Amino acid sequence: MIIKDYCLYCGACAGVCQVDAIEVKEVKIVIDEEKCVNCGICVKICPVNALEM
Repeated sequence: MIIKDYCLYCGACAGVCQVDAIEVKEVKIVIDEEKCVNCGICVKICPVNALEM
């Protein structure tokens, strides 16, 4: 889950996603839930805690 009020759209989450499930589009983050394996790496790397499992 993305907390949009916190997200900086920095792309850190997309950069660490091992299955390419996250895409940053200008001021929008898109997570492909079919690709996502719920590893949690994106949650840990987010500098502003804008992602939750």
